Amino acid sequence: MLELRSRTDDLATLQVKMQEYMDSGVRLGWLINPQDQPVEIYRLGQAKEVSSLPAELSGETVLPGFELVLEPFAE
Repeated sequence: MLELRSRTDDLATLQVKMQEYMDSGVRLGWLINPQDQPVEIYRLGQAKEVSSLPAELSGETVLPGFELVLEPFAE
């Protein structure tokens, strides 16, 4: 599951939404926040991990072999 925050999205609302996905059984989720530059990584049954850009996201066991490389966003 991937969520990309737009300028008009409330971050707290998106974080609640991501937790709802996890509670529904989604195994891996990423919340990308270009405004503030962090990426939140959600894994089923684990605490959220926060990574700064640049970041390389792995599909882990959910999407084996998938990698997404994120660079800092320019205004």
